[in-house]
Amino acid sequence: MTIKKVMTIAGSDTSGGAGIQADLKTFQELGVYGMTALTSIVTMDPKNNWHHNVFPIAVDTLETQLETILSVGIDAMKTGMLGTVEIIELAARKIDENKLERVVIDPVMVCKGEDEVLHPETTDAMREFLLPRALVVTPNLFEAGQLAGMKTPRTVAEMKEAAVKIHEQGSKFVLIKGGGKLQSEENAVDLLYDGKDFMMYESEKFATTYTHGAGCTYSSAITAELAKGKSVYDAVDVAKEFITAAIQQGFKLNQYVGPTWHGAYRSGLSKTEYCEDCVE
Repeated sequence: MTIKKVMTIAGSDTSGGAGIQADLKTFQELGVYGMTALTSIVTMDPKNNWHHNVFPIAVDTLETQLETILSVGIDAMKTGMLGTVEIIELAARKIDENKLERVVIDPVMVCKGEDEVLHPETTDAMREFLLPRALVVTPNLFEAGQLAGMKTPRTVAEMKEAAVKIHEQGSKFVLIKGGGKLQSEENAVDLLYDGKDFMMYESEKFATTYTHGAGCTYSSAITAELAKGKSVYDAVDVAKEFITAAIQQGFKLNQYVGPTWHGAYRSGLSKTEYCEDCVE
């Protein structure tokens, strides 16, 4: 049996729900072998309302990580929190040098629970260096607005407008993750645009705040399926099912946050069945 290999270039979430931790859990659940290049370590302050602290990794250290992984070879890759223009340029250079094609760009701009862009100048760098090299870019609503140069989309029509503008910057496919945040929609809605057609991916909307790591998980699932040879359309199909199950089985970690549950898709259990076995 040949195991497909994937790379994530992202930050480490010490609490375990997002970043490379979410990526690796997702890769394992979907049957691919994950390798990691750390860009930063993110910690949370339990004495200050779980405030996020970001500790960057030196760029030369990141480059040696990338050289290690790329010497092995990969079938697909994704990016998460990159943090600086220099790191974005390095990622773009490695994509070109290694002629990587199955590239998923998750344009992380904030830490969940924070409301300011980590480094505003990186948005321009993403547009210039990453979008033209992306097979798929997977912004959430806020990130879609930033990349498109417009206000945060609040309707499906505005999501379509943003998708067109982002596609014009080079990404072959644009997946805007609306999820359950569109108040006008009964279901959780995501929009895929291939430059010609719009495809809607809908699922049940759950009344939960336990969504920490959802965006990372979604993009990781797409990456895993692309590595296995799926088309973008089919990869998003599987990823939508994966993240829907993970959100349905999300749980409380502490008084500040609740992550998604990465084992939900494979277990096939409903939240009711799962929680019968939960221990508080």
